[in-house]
Amino acid sequence: MTHSLDPKDWSAFRARARDMLESVLDHMETYGEGPVWQSPDEMESRAGDLSETGRGAGATDDGLKALLPYGVGNTSPRFFGWVHGAGTPSGLMAEMVGAALNANCGGRNHAAIRVERELVSWGLKLFGFPEDGSGLVTTGTSAATLIALKVARDKRLGKAVRKAGIADAPKLVGYTSAGAHACLDRAFDILGLGSDALRKVEMMADGRMNLAALEAALEADRKAGLTPFLVCATAGTVNRGAIDDLKGIASICQRDGLWFHVDAAFAAALKLSATHKRRLTGIEKADSLAFDFHKWMQVNYDAGCVLIRDREAHLAAFSDRPAYLAGSGRGVGSDAPWPVDFGPELSRGFRALKVWAQLKEHGEDRLGAVVDANIRQAGYLADLVKRENALELLSYEGLNICCFRYRFEGESDALNEELLLRLQESGVAVPSSTRINDAYAIRVNITNHRTQMDDMDQLIRAVLAIGGELAN
Repeated sequence: MTHSLDPKDWSAFRARARDMLESVLDHMETYGEGPVWQSPDEMESRAGDLSETGRGAGATDDGLKALLPYGVGNTSPRFFGWVHGAGTPSGLMAEMVGAALNANCGGRNHAAIRVERELVSWGLKLFGFPEDGSGLVTTGTSAATLIALKVARDKRLGKAVRKAGIADAPKLVGYTSAGAHACLDRAFDILGLGSDALRKVEMMADGRMNLAALEAALEADRKAGLTPFLVCATAGTVNRGAIDDLKGIASICQRDGLWFHVDAAFAAALKLSATHKRRLTGIEKADSLAFDFHKWMQVNYDAGCVLIRDREAHLAAFSDRPAYLAGSGRGVGSDAPWPVDFGPELSRGFRALKVWAQLKEHGEDRLGAVVDANIRQAGYLADLVKRENALELLSYEGLNICCFRYRFEGESDALNEELLLRLQESGVAVPSSTRINDAYAIRVNITNHRTQMDDMDQLIRAVLAIGGELAN
């Protein structure tokens, strides 16, 4: 008796796979149609649950197809919430090959490791890092940030901290802008430094870190007997899309011997734009860089990246081979160092393949053109808002994020929140929210290759209609 989970009838399985592929392609072909978002409450009854398992292929496939209409909505051209990429149908090809290989990309000698190395080398070159730097494909910028900050911590405290811990180490403090992403706080927490050790430097009116305030914070902490060890700049703040003065921060870090980290989760894609790449001047001076492929570079979720200037410091922070992972000069166990020597995961999927395939098929120029188009669309939206007396523009920094609100009398914050929720529930468009200068804002982020100028017009028409209803 065999216990294999492989199909007993491969011909029948081929037919099953073709049927599922057709259902998926039907869904993809109509990304721009229907509501942007639908509540998944109905889906739960259609897809079934795990109260009964082993129900076979038919019930399983029906359940899978039932999920298709109930995504978060980021594949739609009018999904403007948070900072989500839209993905591409061609990503299916890489996903199929990746599933067939089922490679563990923690290490060993096989094709997937070579693809990831090639991708890291491409990233080092794109961002002006030394070719002997290092990097790793991650789940996203949050994981990439944790890896980068561990390297920075260990570089300052020495490799012994990996065994001794930080209890008796100097009190490290780091700096970032008040508009930085919360993944930095989480990294400080996880690394045992405590989120209070991450100083939030005030921003200027344009949303960038105030360098005079940074200098003052550094001086105050040194006088207090603390040990500054890094500055985390942001290239594309989540709220407003502001880019810190990377060149200025790099100069301060170089002068004071501080690690210079850049969170460029979505705005790293500006490097693909001939028109806007200058906005990232100074990023090439970073000691580490964290960014996402699954945002503005349109790779299917999930795929991020960390790049490290000092390869030896990167290895020192993670490499530790037990006997069962001992390398060899030949065979499957050769080809060191492995990805596990550069990060915390031994078990890793072939995440690099879909990024590699995206670049192979579409190329830097075409992906950069999407970036340019989205920036033009955000500018057009800002102009639409300024033309409407009923609307107030709260923030637009010339990138791809535009924040505004409806001019209500009375409880404006509560009414704008209700407006946003009704807009999402209507299925017309999905922006998100934030606060700009303590005012509730409807926040529109555009990182979608399917978005067109007309989608901005549809959004404003819907906002005006819903706002008018609420105002009366």
